[in-house]
Amino acid sequence: MPAGSLFFVLFVLLAVGGTVGLYVLIDRETSDPETMDRAEAERMAKEESRRDRR
Repeated sequence: MPAGSLFFVLFVLLAVGGTVGLYVLIDRETSDPETMDRAEAERMAKEESRRDRR
């Protein structure tokens, strides 16, 4: 196999692998978002503001 063909195959594999890898990482990060109701969000915000004042 000529060196040019080998380089092209390696480049295509890295391009496809990088794209798939990036997709998987983003999908994992966004697959299970943490949700909370309004009361819990307000409680957490108050706790954080108290901590910041110290």
